[in-house]
Amino acid sequence: MMEVKVTQLDNVKFSIQSRSHTILCDQPAENGGDDAGMTPPELLLASLASCAAFYAVQYLKTRKLADNGVQVSVTAEKMTQPARLGNFRIDVNSPVTLSEDQKTGLMRSVHQCIIHNTLMSQPEITIELKTNTVAQSVS
Repeated sequence: MMEVKVTQLDNVKFSIQSRSHTILCDQPAENGGDDAGMTPPELLLASLASCAAFYAVQYLKTRKLADNGVQVSVTAEKMTQPARLGNFRIDVNSPVTLSEDQKTGLMRSVHQCIIHNTLMSQPEITIELKTNTVAQSVS
């Protein structure tokens, strides 16, 4: 099981912690933030892009085609009713020229990305609300 913990630092700025790593999430000034970090939707795109990049690198490395230089960008549109991201596009740039078979293999590899697969399959999400209540002792 993976876990990420988020703590409000100030206003709409949050500390996101996983294992021994911490990143900041914030909103731009026009949304009441200080623009000190990526927004939650940008973090989702970053997750998808870095996952796709990992699978592309693994493909190229295992075939001894390249061991660095992969670049990936992800775009998505803001959708409404309900508010969400949609129309994702992943652009993978290989640092080396690939044959048609290698292009097909690289694309197949990128399609194995766990974030891609999560977004393609409707995940089950449970939301639980906990409140900080002070226990009262009865005498």
